[in-house]
Amino acid sequence: MSATLGARPARTRTVNPRWMGWAGIALGVIAWYITLPPVLVRTPWPSLAIALIGLTLGVMSVLGGGGRLGWGAIATAVIGAIGAVASVGSGVGNLESVVVWSALFAAMLRYATPLIFGALGGIVSERSGVVNIGLEGMMLTGAYFAIYGSDLTGSWLLGLLIGMFAGGVLALVHAVFSIRLRADQIVSGTAINLLAVGITGYLFVDHYGDQGTPDNISRAPDVTLPLIKSIPFVGDAIGKANLLTWLALIGVVALTVFLFRTPRGLRLRAVGEHPRAAETVGIPVLRTRYIAVITSGVLAAMGGAYLSIAFLGSFNQGMTAGRGFIALAAVIFGNWRPYGALGAALLFGFSSALAQRLPAFSESGAVLFQALPYVLTLIAVAGVIGRSRPPAAVGRPYVKE
Repeated sequence: MSATLGARPARTRTVNPRWMGWAGIALGVIAWYITLPPVLVRTPWPSLAIALIGLTLGVMSVLGGGGRLGWGAIATAVIGAIGAVASVGSGVGNLESVVVWSALFAAMLRYATPLIFGALGGIVSERSGVVNIGLEGMMLTGAYFAIYGSDLTGSWLLGLLIGMFAGGVLALVHAVFSIRLRADQIVSGTAINLLAVGITGYLFVDHYGDQGTPDNISRAPDVTLPLIKSIPFVGDAIGKANLLTWLALIGVVALTVFLFRTPRGLRLRAVGEHPRAAETVGIPVLRTRYIAVITSGVLAAMGGAYLSIAFLGSFNQGMTAGRGFIALAAVIFGNWRPYGALGAALLFGFSSALAQRLPAFSESGAVLFQALPYVLTLIAVAGVIGRSRPPAAVGRPYVKE
């Protein structure tokens, strides 16, 4: 009797909703993957069963408070099921011509590189409390002045530095209006974008006319990794990539360390979260924001420079084509963290890489995947997927007492 009274009730263990969300996402991906090369399961039923389990885990995650991960699992399961059915209904030859994983991963990195640079710039600016809608204009400015500088000096490195300087100058204009004059930051950023379109368009036509940029422009080199290049699949995917791509990936690591492992990074985040308290302990709020916004312009310009002096080797008016806004969406998707923004940029890059290969298989499918990054951008900006928490003081002008 006493033993019964003294016994403690058994504890019930519950599965973490976040783990259920991640498991649901993984199952959604697997559901589609097994119908693609090299596995090529030619019946949809295994995929539908796996997707159903993933969908169930997603619903359980949402009900348990998993939030964004739960909804992500639901969306991934549905997309995986639809993709699996479409893949099974397609010819094996078409699938093998489109789905070459090593080529897709290599193209994903190429398309994601300008987005990574832009997203890093957005994180730096918004972590300091300044919204930078002008990333698009700064990327476009960097693209033009990088190729102009490369043409003028005969050196891609000098061209890159000139492009970075131009992006920094444009960011300084945004900083003056947003920080010193306390203008609406959204309006200021929009004006920066329009200004960049006008300036680059005029200078391009005035300098190059109908001939366009020369074909012999000095371009940023590719870097070959000798040991990795010989490894099957991995060598084809990352064994040879542009130098700026590696700089973008290194930048993700460097910014993560800076923001979360250094005193200066802590001060930057403090300025974006509670500027009044930051100033109380001696942190120069306005100077910190100026430096952050100018740095964001320099990083965004590097993304634009990649397009002109590395990826294409030429410049066209409006060539950034909304990548600055997609980079801003990557910032929101990534919850203002470099690694999260990297994941979002790779997702956008993969959809672009797949769209590049789809015309041989389906013209309508190619158009769909080309539009996907822009659709995801609208979703991110509208805040439909989950509730991302931005820095508390972002978008609020600071008045020094």
